[in-house]
Amino acid sequence: MALRFIGIDPDTGQQGSPTVWVDEEKGELVLQGWKADGDLEAECAAFEVPGHTPGIPQHEAVIRIPVRMVQTLRKACDVAERAGL
Repeated sequence: MALRFIGIDPDTGQQGSPTVWVDEEKGELVLQGWKADGDLEAECAAFEVPGHTPGIPQHEAVIRIPVRMVQTLRKACDVAERAGL
């Protein structure tokens, strides 16, 4: 796996650290965030998207990323796009 570190939550202390990478081999953004609580997960699972089955598959998760990381997420998207991923 060729992970390229993009950035970490600028307000990270010693407790948790939302982080963004780009997997250059698989062409994916990799996100570490806070686990969603049961209420948020249930709300997301109940959300209806046309053409998709409601629910969250076992191999997926709902995570939270702070809005202050928008620049970091944009940077990851730019890196992936420039690399042609």
